[in-house]
Amino acid sequence: MHERKFSFWESWSYRDLLPGLEYPGVYAIARSTKRLAGRPFAWHPDIIYIGMTNGVSGLAGRLRQFDLTINGDRLAHGGADRVRLKYKSYARLVAKLFVAVAPFRCCVTSGQPADLRKMGDVAQFEFYCFAEYVDRRCDKGRLPRFNDKLRSAKKSRLDAIRSA
Repeated sequence: MHERKFSFWESWSYRDLLPGLEYPGVYAIARSTKRLAGRPFAWHPDIIYIGMTNGVSGLAGRLRQFDLTINGDRLAHGGADRVRLKYKSYARLVAKLFVAVAPFRCCVTSGQPADLRKMGDVAQFEFYCFAEYVDRRCDKGRLPRFNDKLRSAKKSRLDAIRSA
């Protein structure tokens, strides 16, 4: 049921082609050796991260923050910082990275009750996605690897410990 809200999978390098990126929403990122681009969204163990945004820059801005972080340009995304610790080569990672989005049409700056409710729906949908992922036991009944803060440390945190 929840998978119908998501776009088809797209290669990370072509993420800007996804529909509805100007809106808030939920996104799923998969690292796979299979060619997922153009396939309908499905729950599987290749999903490494599920995230959401209610920010003014929408899904496009949040995915840009993820990219800046995995590329090592700037620390802008906590989940991506965990990904970067595991996958140090941006080029090799991006070649296997795919993304699907579930945009929610609303105006995040309006302050209108309908838009505020829609932004609440975004946050709720992210937790439904976590539950669906765990329920299907995509990764042995756990959250996606880089959503699980106990299983994956942040690169920035380890760097700070090493330099202390």
